[in-house]
Amino acid sequence: MLIDRATIFVRSGKGGDGSVAFRREKYINKGGPSGGDGGNGGSVYLVAAPNVDTLLDFTGRHHWEAQDGEDGRAKQQHGANGEDLVINLPPGTLVYNDDTDELIVDLDEMGKKHLIAQGGRGGFGNEHFKNATNQTPREATPGEPSVELNLRLELKIIADVGLVGLPNAGKSTLLSRITRARPKIADYPFTTLEPNLGIADLSPDRRLVIADIPGLIEGAHEGAGLGTEFLRHIERTRVLVHVLEIEPADGSDPVQNYLTVRKELAGYSKELTDKPQVIALSKMDLLATDEDRAAAVELIAGAISRKITTVSSVTGQGLRELLEMCWEMVKVKTIDD
Repeated sequence: MLIDRATIFVRSGKGGDGSVAFRREKYINKGGPSGGDGGNGGSVYLVAAPNVDTLLDFTGRHHWEAQDGEDGRAKQQHGANGEDLVINLPPGTLVYNDDTDELIVDLDEMGKKHLIAQGGRGGFGNEHFKNATNQTPREATPGEPSVELNLRLELKIIADVGLVGLPNAGKSTLLSRITRARPKIADYPFTTLEPNLGIADLSPDRRLVIADIPGLIEGAHEGAGLGTEFLRHIERTRVLVHVLEIEPADGSDPVQNYLTVRKELAGYSKELTDKPQVIALSKMDLLATDEDRAAAVELIAGAISRKITTVSSVTGQGLRELLEMCWEMVKVKTIDD
């Protein structure tokens, strides 16, 4: 299950206090100060980690705390440093200060690491203050306090290709044929209730991460249907594949269906409509003859004035060509960025 929002509390470790102590050994008079420094508190780091694709771990655990530094001790013993805490998050996580709504960091690259809460520095023991004029200092400093933050985590999936279209357009079936993903597939609308990710291997050194975005309906950018819950996931994709049913089961017009989805993308963000896009006419196997297929493609291509590719998840028609087309577009987009 994709969990793409969570709120957590993080706390770095407090620095250990410095110690006030004096050397006490037999036959040694006026041994002098021997209080050690406190250890540094552990820091909290956020990392965009591989193999983490949901915020599920943060719905059941809300408090994440690094270890405090130990206090200094006598005999010039310094306190141990507290252990740092590393929190692994899915790549694409936006981290906000939940109290101020300020965006702190965007973990938009695999392996990106961010120090979110610095551990407190340990205090000085009285040994630190001895000098020629103050040979028996009785002062020590406390460790620095911890840093506490309430964080809001929001995940936007990072994918090379995003599949968009109306409910039941064939996106999930297409994803299952071109990747190893196994999304829920059925012949009723809103089968997909959360984004699904799959990896398409074109060759040993070429792969595409593809996201199946839940179906859009009219008014989605205003919250209708699944609405803005998942429109935001499309923002991270480099290329959009608009899956358009060649012969909709509900008798609707493919051209009007295309315009509906385009309108919703534009209503949410102009950047979405500016993304490189492939129009994939799906379910071509539903038309009986080559003549019927050619006529339908010509009619739709002329109406929307865009280049179209045709696919059938049942027969496998056009699937390889679609992937190669996406690869070329992603490669160009990557160079431009």
